[in-house]
Amino acid sequence: MPTVPPMADQKNYITPEGYARLKDEFEQLYKVERPKVVSDVSWAASNGDRSENGDYIYGKKRLRQIDSRLRFLMKRMDIAVVVDPNTQQDLEKIYFGAWVELYALDKDESLHYRIVGQDELEPSKGYISWISPLARAMLGKQPGDVVRVITPAGEESFEVVDVSYHAPDA
Repeated sequence: MPTVPPMADQKNYITPEGYARLKDEFEQLYKVERPKVVSDVSWAASNGDRSENGDYIYGKKRLRQIDSRLRFLMKRMDIAVVVDPNTQQDLEKIYFGAWVELYALDKDESLHYRIVGQDELEPSKGYISWISPLARAMLGKQPGDVVRVITPAGEESFEVVDVSYHAPDA
């Protein structure tokens, strides 16, 4: 999943799990998929006329896609700053990597989020980027604090219910 690279003055914070996923994807592409595509392109090229050879044309296109993704992953890993939430000292406050339970005061509902790096976003799981407005508003808060965030729908208020640095039980 492509993400927007951080601005020059921003850090690319990432959890150890997120970094491992980037590395695993890189390894899979580099050691498994790319060699297979190179082999397929080589075989297709040996079949003669390349201008109308679908296997060759598709293979070269796929090879460019893989190489582009490999370059992207390499750059993201090179600038990554791995932050292990398990080493957090002040466990009552919200920092990078925290699992947070919020109570939406305006909607009377409980919400769960984890503050992660830009390369780890998974909104369906509640993983939000540390640079998002909600995450920025939560940073440094603790249970009982009220978080106010300006959204397209207007200002929303949330109460911090719980902060944890370990995955909640499923």
